[in-house]
Amino acid sequence: MNIEISGAGALIVVFAMALVTLATRWGGVWIMSFVPINNRVKRFIQAMSGSVLIAIIAPMAIAGDNAARLALATTAAMMLLLKKPLPAIAGGIFVAALVRYIQVQSGLV
Repeated sequence: MNIEISGAGALIVVFAMALVTLATRWGGVWIMSFVPINNRVKRFIQAMSGSVLIAIIAPMAIAGDNAARLALATTAAMMLLLKKPLPAIAGGIFVAALVRYIQVQSGLV
């Protein structure tokens, strides 16, 4: 199946993706309205967020470049020191940008 992505085709794709996103989000909330929230379910939900984060970060650590690995290490170190996620994430982004800037300036990329 091919769809023309110029003109209205791009808008149709964006609209379809928005509908799928809304359906999954609202559907999840609707389904969870039937599930009693006990300690077991609460622990599952709390653990799920960490596992999703690891699923996103692990491929970056394995297949990413040195800037990505250094950013992950910086974020982890800052999180252990500060115990606040926002400054740790900002530090990781800053380190990745700085390393990539240095690589471009020195002609390594």
